[in-house]
Amino acid sequence: MFDLTVNNDTATFENSDFSGKEKSESMNSLRSNLISCPALLTGMSHEMRTHMNAIVAFSFLMKESGGNNPESEELSNHILSSCEQLIGLFDSFLDAAIIDTGISNSYSKICRKDNILDDLLSEFRESIYKAGHADVELISEFQVSDSDEVLIDTNRVFRVIRSLFQNSIKNTKSGYIKIGYLFRNDMVNFHVIDSGQGYFKCKEFLQTEDLNESLTKYNDTYIAINLTLAKKLIQILGGTIKVECNGLAGTGIYFTVPVKTIVKSDINNNRYINSMIAI
Repeated sequence: MFDLTVNNDTATFENSDFSGKEKSESMNSLRSNLISCPALLTGMSHEMRTHMNAIVAFSFLMKESGGNNPESEELSNHILSSCEQLIGLFDSFLDAAIIDTGISNSYSKICRKDNILDDLLSEFRESIYKAGHADVELISEFQVSDSDEVLIDTNRVFRVIRSLFQNSIKNTKSGYIKIGYLFRNDMVNFHVIDSGQGYFKCKEFLQTEDLNESLTKYNDTYIAINLTLAKKLIQILGGTIKVECNGLAGTGIYFTVPVKTIVKSDINNNRYINSMIAI
């Protein structure tokens, strides 16, 4: 009763018993099943990264073998930067799609308050260098009065900050990007502030109820996907997010998530108890 045939390179459904509405519903169901399959989405991410990494490796070799040829170096840097942006775009889209399936793993771990973002900031400085943004300064800001430890979902928090940073570096050709955090009771307030030109579209994508309409107004899929992912992750974390204008058109995005503080006395007591049990 159901046959899939290919005519003139076009796949069509041939079934006299299917009405136009039923065919449409069948195709929509198929699309829904594809998007709601975590294994398929993870596999797509792996395949995309494998092929893109091959292009990145070739571009790097081309750059190294190009000697002092400015045109070759500029082309290689452009390819590398484009590949990294494309990988980031697919990662954000696939992560957001996986969240929509209802399956999203938590990776909470214990971190020291005074160096939570150290590795991430090193990664961002390298990204700025590779992208050739010599006129953009990365500034870290944090206020920590102690070296206590906290239990925090670093995987999701870092993913949010990485998405916001990717937007900032895209919108900022010169000036600065500030990244920092502040602890208050059992909450931590993060911020990513830039001196770029992206405030109005970031505000639109963060506050929109209709993403299609917002994309018609600001045709920037990259920014839209990153902010959509950030909102979803912060919602899962039980936090809040807001956007403010920085200067004329710069963007300041602030988000707050709950954390569990682990004071040193508790750690020492636990170690003492564990040692007594061992004896």
